[in-house]
Amino acid sequence: MIRTVIFDLGRVIVPFDFARAYERVERLTGIPAAEIPVRIGATDLVQRFESGLIEPADFVDEFSRQLGLSITYAEFCELWSCIFLPETLIPESLLAALAARYRLVLLSNTNAIHFEMIRDNYPLLRHFHALVLSYEVGAMKPAPAIYQRAIQAAGCLPAECFFTDDIAAYVDAAKGQGIDAVQFRSAAQIEAELRARGLEWDSE
Repeated sequence: MIRTVIFDLGRVIVPFDFARAYERVERLTGIPAAEIPVRIGATDLVQRFESGLIEPADFVDEFSRQLGLSITYAEFCELWSCIFLPETLIPESLLAALAARYRLVLLSNTNAIHFEMIRDNYPLLRHFHALVLSYEVGAMKPAPAIYQRAIQAAGCLPAECFFTDDIAAYVDAAKGQGIDAVQFRSAAQIEAELRARGLEWDSE
C-alpha cells in the first residue's frame, strides 16, 4: 500500500527551459547561446552548487568569470531563474487532494538560487510535507544517499513510497532503493498510475 507520494520538481511539477537564460547571457557577453552550456558543462560548477559545496555568491562569481559576465548578484539571480515557466505540469488541485490523504515529499536536484525563486513563485509547494533538496542533503540523484533521505522524510518503508521523475536513470536509481517508481510523462499518466495502486482522492 502506498503511503507517501514523492515528486521530482523540474519538468514534473515546474517546467523549465535553460535556453531562455542562455539567450540572455549571449546578449550580455556575445558568447553564442549554444556554446554556454558546453563551457559550463566542462566544469563541475553546477554539480558543486547543486550539491551544496559552494555558496551562492561564490557560484555567481565563478560562473561570471567563466563567461566574462558583468552583472550584479540580484541581476544574476533573476537571469538564472528566468528558465522557469509559469504554468505547472501537475495541477495544484491534485497535490492538495493527495496531501489531504497521503504524505507528500518533494525530491529535487536543485540549488539555493533556483529554489528560493521557486518557493516565492509557486505557492503549490505548500502542500508538501517535506522537501528533500540536493543542495541541503549534500548529494544529488542518482546517488543512493538522497533517496535514503527521501525515505526517511516519507516515514514509511521504501515499498510504501511512489516516486515519479522525468529522468529514467533517476527512476531506476529509486527502484534500486526499493521505491515504487515510474518515469513522468503527464499529469494524467501519474493520476492513472496512482489509481492503479489503489490511491484515492477527492477530484474537483
